[in-house]
Amino acid sequence: MINGTLGIDHPIRWGMVGGGKDSFIGYIHRSAALRDRSFAILAGAFARDSTRCRDFGVSIGVDASRCYGDYKTLFSEESKRKDGIEAVTIATPNNTHYEISKAALEAGLHVICEKPLCFKTEEAEELAALAEKKGLIYGVTYGYSGYQMIHQASAMVARGDLGKIRLVNMQFAYGSFNTNAVEEANAYARWRLDPTIAGPSFVIGDIGTHCLFLSETIAPELKLEKLLCTSQTFVKTRQLEDNAYVLLQYKGGAAGMLWVSSVNCGCTHGQKIRVIGEKASIEWWDEHPNQLRYEIEGEPVRILDRGAGYLYSEALAEDRIVGGHPEGLFESWSNLYRRYAIAIDAAARKDTAFLKSHWYPDVKAGVRGVRFVNACVQSAEAGSAWVQY
Repeated sequence: MINGTLGIDHPIRWGMVGGGKDSFIGYIHRSAALRDRSFAILAGAFARDSTRCRDFGVSIGVDASRCYGDYKTLFSEESKRKDGIEAVTIATPNNTHYEISKAALEAGLHVICEKPLCFKTEEAEELAALAEKKGLIYGVTYGYSGYQMIHQASAMVARGDLGKIRLVNMQFAYGSFNTNAVEEANAYARWRLDPTIAGPSFVIGDIGTHCLFLSETIAPELKLEKLLCTSQTFVKTRQLEDNAYVLLQYKGGAAGMLWVSSVNCGCTHGQKIRVIGEKASIEWWDEHPNQLRYEIEGEPVRILDRGAGYLYSEALAEDRIVGGHPEGLFESWSNLYRRYAIAIDAAARKDTAFLKSHWYPDVKAGVRGVRFVNACVQSAEAGSAWVQY
């Protein structure tokens, strides 16, 4: 159980690019990073306007002299300081991730980045190679993967509780974009539907890659071989898809299906993953993240609860309060940031043996996400043809 003790010998000196006053995602990054005192926020380029950047930075306790008008100045000026930042979080629109990530890595900074890493698989692989060359940690915020019951599911698969995995069914289908009113009223929503900013996909890239990473976390032995995608744009003013179905074929014969949508009217969030083996199935729903449904053929359904003594150790290690009290998305992100900090500390000590076994959503997961989006777009544009992953 996490009890507030420091997991490393000093907080990581940390900065942010983006994530300013009007960014809800910036707030969750800061809340997660600061919760266990694993990070200390010392600098940032929180907004493109230097006055807004300074005013916001000062309001969250950052010295005015370390609030910079752009990321290049942030990196260059902090590199001159003995107490300069060691790591940076990138919480900016999608089309900026590649250039900022590359600049951060070249400046010797560990990186935590919103997905996607970039738009092109080749660029994602370039970032992964650069991080490896420099011995730097690059984390990707697949924020739902920090939930304890995801790791219970992973442990159950690894121990053979389900038997050989046959099927993986995933969905992330909500309804709040069922008309174009949301993007007309909200700039944050608007850029997600602009291909020059968001990239080649809306729902596949924005939410589908979360499902992909959860499936990889729960059943890492499943290796995606090929896929078939059909996508639709129901709101005709949009340039990108707002609904898609993806069929997945894994090496060894397992199959999967993914439904992603922003026009599932009446549904608040709708992210679920069901993993089906030859003996049993498990199902997790992010609107009830503290429970995992466990179904053994021929037996009554079991609902496993977070914090219960019957869970595997992997599911108990990151509990923050005893069972019966719900934990949520902020706890999930905090668990990930704690893991990022431990990884950064290990990298600084050049403890490569530890890093080989230390799990966190890393740059390789980010590369797979970019490759997945591009394969889905390729399939859909080819008339829903099967394409190699």
